[in-house]
Amino acid sequence: MTDRKAFQTSLIHSDYTPPEGFGAFPVPVHRASTVLFKDVAALRSRDWRDKQAYTYGLHGTPTSFTLEARLAEIEGGTDCLLAPSGLAAIAMVNFGLLKTGDDLLIPENVYNPNRELGHWLAQDFGVTTRFYDPLVGEGIAELIRPNTKLVWTETPGSVSMEVPDIPAICKAVRARRVAGQDILVALDNTWSAGIAFRAFEHGVDIVMQALTKYQSGGSDVLMGAVITRDKALIQRLGMAHMRLGFGVSMDDAYLVLRGLPSMKLRFDAHDAGARKVAAWLKSRPEIARVLHPAFEDCPGHATWKRDFTGAGGLFSVVFDERYAEAQTDRFVDSLKLFKIGFSWGGAYSLCVPYRIQGMRRNWQGKGQLVRFNIGLEDPADLIADIEQAFSVLG
Repeated sequence: MTDRKAFQTSLIHSDYTPPEGFGAFPVPVHRASTVLFKDVAALRSRDWRDKQAYTYGLHGTPTSFTLEARLAEIEGGTDCLLAPSGLAAIAMVNFGLLKTGDDLLIPENVYNPNRELGHWLAQDFGVTTRFYDPLVGEGIAELIRPNTKLVWTETPGSVSMEVPDIPAICKAVRARRVAGQDILVALDNTWSAGIAFRAFEHGVDIVMQALTKYQSGGSDVLMGAVITRDKALIQRLGMAHMRLGFGVSMDDAYLVLRGLPSMKLRFDAHDAGARKVAAWLKSRPEIARVLHPAFEDCPGHATWKRDFTGAGGLFSVVFDERYAEAQTDRFVDSLKLFKIGFSWGGAYSLCVPYRIQGMRRNWQGKGQLVRFNIGLEDPADLIADIEQAFSVLG
């Protein structure tokens, strides 16, 4: 091969190498599908599972490895796997740990796509899926069967906001594990972003985060994460990650990395604003109940007070039952600053009405439930917006 290259080849193979010594705060964005090896021996010696080297873009670049390490550190874990969404992270856990004949326990107030995934596992994959009262606490021991392999938890429920006793659930599961049963507890810890609830310190085995929320903070990224403290467990989950072909964009990974330094400041601002708005709503005659874990009458408040250090921006309200669905829908439509949309953790306030009676068995009450995400606007302006929307209730 001569030193003189054809024009087309020169478009692909450049002789230029940038000088060393460049430094900056942002983590570089390393995009790649193909990863290059210096020789055949290096190619054959690489193992994607130990993350000590790079093998293929699907298994990570320095950008995603850095994000995984930082997320694990935030949660107090040791290992992390990224997924294209929070739901993909949930699926990774389920398909990584369950097989035909196993039993799965899911709380009644779980994120609804997790519920639908549980139904799918039962219908098409032969995994028994049962739903339990989120406030069951140590009573979960009575529900565990010999073939129960996984107990999902969520704190609080992302619509009805009950706060479960995670330490009590973990204690019951741990007792079965000591007795020889292969059973684990997974937690959807998205509501607290790993900031306000230290899951591993309370006995959880696996933490799932929807990085779409506070970690990103920009309402522009879909991503999920699974975090553990157990090397054998992360290997099991890693096999599911590989077999399902889960990869994330390095540009998206960069956006999440960019959001992490301000996450705690934003979380605290969401928390402060939400408490102001929720307290005002609690004084209004249109509202029968405010479902905010920091308020004494929210189910599981005592557990929240014992185990949490903050609350973030998400809570729900139940309207007085004299208001029909059409009226509360009109209320939501009349909001100006609050936009109608799912998710939370971004700068913009959101509002969504739910048909809670159809979502939860044994739901007490007939009022219409509306969930608020308090963004980073001035709480006084948000209160004024809600007040003007109340005028359309009639």
